Amino acid sequence: MKYKDYYQIMGVAHDATQDDIKKSYRKLAHKYHPDVSPEKDAKERFQEVAEAYAALKDPEKRAAYDNLGSHQAGDEFRPPPDWGSRGGTDGAGAGGGIHFEDFGDLSDLFEQFGGGGRRGAQHRGGSFAMPGADFEASIQISLDDAAHGTEVSLDLSMPEPAADGSLRRVPRKVVVRIPIGATDGQRLRVRGKGGAGFGGGAPGDLYLDIHLAPHRLFRPSGHDLYIELPLTPPEAVLGTTLELPTLAGKVELKIKPGAASGQKLRLTGKGLPTSSGGHGDLFAVVQIVVPAQPSEREAELYKELAAVTQFNPRAYFDSGEQA
Repeated sequence: MKYKDYYQIMGVAHDATQDDIKKSYRKLAHKYHPDVSPEKDAKERFQEVAEAYAALKDPEKRAAYDNLGSHQAGDEFRPPPDWGSRGGTDGAGAGGGIHFEDFGDLSDLFEQFGGGGRRGAQHRGGSFAMPGADFEASIQISLDDAAHGTEVSLDLSMPEPAADGSLRRVPRKVVVRIPIGATDGQRLRVRGKGGAGFGGGAPGDLYLDIHLAPHRLFRPSGHDLYIELPLTPPEAVLGTTLELPTLAGKVELKIKPGAASGQKLRLTGKGLPTSSGGHGDLFAVVQIVVPAQPSEREAELYKELAAVTQFNPRAYFDSGEQA
């Protein structure tokens, strides 16, 4: 029979921990699940991964597999002479043991050896428990939802194993609470809301990729918010006091004389709330704007200002000094 390198299939080292093997299985099972994978050989790879996991997840099966020795994947080989005496725990001991050459595949061999799969369940009264696949979905929420928390209802189609071992897509409605403090690009893990397990295995997890819908005023960056603050030339030069919108309502903001375009005015604690109870900051970014069509009087005043001003913002072009 041909040898299969289960460790290579799982992408783990020979001294990998059981937790490492489990994590690798979940990742590969999700990647090659026939109902969600774009790979051409997804079904074969999925079955191959399931077979390898069935052998390595059980310490007894893993020890027996390790005792087969070191071989190259695909090599023809025969088991050790004492293989037939290793099945005592499921009634196939030295008297009527397992004969390696009777099987065409390692999956059959380990099914008999450790009671895995449906045949093993019949022989030993147990079952082969396979954890459910993890599932991933993207959702979009508003900035207000992120600030106050919200509840979303998702209509999902998840791959689940049927009683005969085949896979099918099952519609599922999942209600998830999005906690206060969610940020754009955050990945939220919802335990136990993924695909159903098989043979009593635990369900997988649901991973939600959160995106914040564009807001007409605020631009989020983590828990901080940015808002553009347009000022007229007189307001920038002379200073002013104005009302600035925040997520919690308007606040009074004093602008000191000499405000520059691009200057950031920080309002501490006026950003998005965090999961720990704090808040990010709000940054008002100054933008100096001029009227596209000034009135005659405004144009006259700008001309008078241009005639008397000594200010030259481009003086450094010639002198090399910053204005």
